[in-house]
Formats: sequence, C-alpha cells, structure tokens
Amino acid sequence: MAVIPHEALVVVADGGQARLFRNRGNERDLMLHQFEILELVNANDDGPAGVMPDGATGYRIDEATFAKQLAERLNDGALKQQYDDVVLVADDKTLGAIRPLLHKETLDRMRGEV
Repeated sequence: MAVIPHEALVVVADGGQARLFRNRGNERDLMLHQFEILELVNANDDGPAGVMPDGATGYRIDEATFAKQLAERLNDGALKQQYDDVVLVADDKTLGAIRPLLHKETLDRMRGEV
C-alpha cells in the first residue's frame, strides 16, 4: 500500500459518485475525514470524454461522463495547488476511464491507486 501523507486527498469513487477525504492522521495512523461527496451533474449538458461505442446504454454514458467530471475536478485542484498528494480508490472501469484524462500535474501528485 502506498504511503498516504498527512493532508493527502483520498478519493473513493465508483461509476456514479465519489467521496473526498483528507488524511488528518499521519502516514502510519490514517484518520480519514470526509469533506465532500461528488455526483454526476448536468449530464444532459456535459457528455463523456472520447467516443462511446454504438449501443452504449444511458447508464454507461453517465458513468463515462462522471469519470470525466471527476478527472476535471482533480485536474483543477492540482493546477490550483489545492492538494499536494492524492490517492485514488476506484473500481477498474472507473480508474480506466479517469487515468487518460488526468493532467500531468495531477499525475505528479498521485501517491497510489487502489
């Protein structure tokens, strides 16, 4: 398991929502404090990144759109220096959708993926 520094951002996500935590403890004794829940917003105004396969269901499109929105949020936070360290916890599909959308500044702060 990756070391999770004090004040690291820990994001626990699935296809439709993400919980954001800060590590209020230290690297050995984690103490996660939840401070926000993110959910898909403006699905009709915002679409998924890239091309969706023909026949994609509304649920799959919503998952891809949420992954894009979450990546944008993480990128924005990194570029605005809102966090120094981030750990991303998500299912394989969500991680796979988010990874290619992450900015270099976000990737430089990545301390682990689960």
